[in-house]
Amino acid sequence: MDRSAEFLSGQKILRLATVDDRGIPHVVPVWYLYRDSMIYIGTNTRTAKAKNVRRTGWAAFCADEGVRSPIRGVMGRGRAALLTEAGFVDKMARAILLRYFDSMEEPSAQELLRETDCIIQVGPLSLTRWDY
Repeated sequence: MDRSAEFLSGQKILRLATVDDRGIPHVVPVWYLYRDSMIYIGTNTRTAKAKNVRRTGWAAFCADEGVRSPIRGVMGRGRAALLTEAGFVDKMARAILLRYFDSMEEPSAQELLRETDCIIQVGPLSLTRWDY
């Protein structure tokens, strides 16, 4: 696994950037899963990020850490898709949530799972990594 993939696999918060129908950037922190060179984000089709991805098919992202040395991060951009097949959404949403919860039995995990009706998939076309 290269250093960018290793970093993305280990981080917990990713900032996802999309563009709305007026051309205005929309940036949100998200929980995610990095698997097989793809970024997966569970969300709901009512969210701005989901609507923007559906409309444009693009997203940018950044994950970073550190305010003193070491300062590290990875940012990139790529093709984005809104995946809505129920079986896939359920499986991927559970995998994402289990990065953050000890069990799917936790009430907050159950609530987030119920609210998730789509997965944003980002296939990075370019990555920039820094490490100071």
